[in-house]
Amino acid sequence: MTAKYSLADYTFDLESFFPTRIFEQITNIRVDAPEIIEQQALARKQRPKLTRDGKLTILAADHPARGVTVVGSDPFMMANRHQYLGRIMRVLIASDFDGFMSTADMIEDLFILDYLVQKGGGPSFLNKKVLVGCMQRGGVADVAGEIDDRFGSYTAESIARFRLNGGKMMFRFVPDDERTLKTIDYCAKAITELNRYDLVPFVEPLRLDYVDGKLVSKNTAYEIIKLVGVIAGLGDSSRHIWMKLPYCEDFHRVTMATTMPILMLGGPSMEDPQPTYRNFAVGMATHSNVRGALVGRNISFPGREDPAAVAQAISDIVHRGISADEAIEVTMAKRGREMDFLRKYID
Repeated sequence: MTAKYSLADYTFDLESFFPTRIFEQITNIRVDAPEIIEQQALARKQRPKLTRDGKLTILAADHPARGVTVVGSDPFMMANRHQYLGRIMRVLIASDFDGFMSTADMIEDLFILDYLVQKGGGPSFLNKKVLVGCMQRGGVADVAGEIDDRFGSYTAESIARFRLNGGKMMFRFVPDDERTLKTIDYCAKAITELNRYDLVPFVEPLRLDYVDGKLVSKNTAYEIIKLVGVIAGLGDSSRHIWMKLPYCEDFHRVTMATTMPILMLGGPSMEDPQPTYRNFAVGMATHSNVRGALVGRNISFPGREDPAAVAQAISDIVHRGISADEAIEVTMAKRGREMDFLRKYID
């Protein structure tokens, strides 16, 4: 029997999970004791290996760093740090997601909150998580020249210093804009630098065209396959590279273009998790080198749904191989659990 997705009268209550009084303590730490950030980074327990079973689920939250704050019809949704951070915390605390990727400001907010939880006698929610530093946000959206996407966030050295697990980068591939080649060169150098520290490069290509002055995605298998080949040849070694690629029609052709592990991306929020479940379930079954998902807005902002419930469903698709219908059942069963975690440990 096909599972029927229903929200009924449910709406995720962020304030109940992440009260404003807790959120406001972050700034106090930043002003009074910023050294706590590095102390937490150095004390964090690491995994013995990147993956537990050869697969990964990583939550992405780097869009505001290039000036993107819109979700659906709301231009301010990702600009509200209380909302954004609380939804990220929800995933990391109340689901089995493997890790998180973002810029330094967001990761350091998490270090501060992890400190506050442990200070109150609670367990670290960052221990043994995979943390990935976004290395490059210089291509600010809608600014002339954004295709020349400079590296202005984490460096390989700072990723190693803060004991993160890898660095994320991307290039926008626009055939009639030569600045594409500059960004590809930046990525090649970053991969080489990460290799010096045995850190993992997560590389995302975006195939785009200018249409009426706007950049529009062109996610066909033929176009993505060409970019897979470009990524595979970057840097002085490919030994640690993971690719972040969009699911598309004829995805099997994309997966056969490389032996490197592939993480599927989520794209703009549809505010309904069902299409994401279907794509990821089909994608995971396509070929053995499809190893998970690096996904953001479709988890953090799933309409009225609980982000942790969506995250758990995607985690189970990746790690347990459940179907899209079974993912719906997981979502409705997981919804609303562990809402008191932060309130138990932070005054």
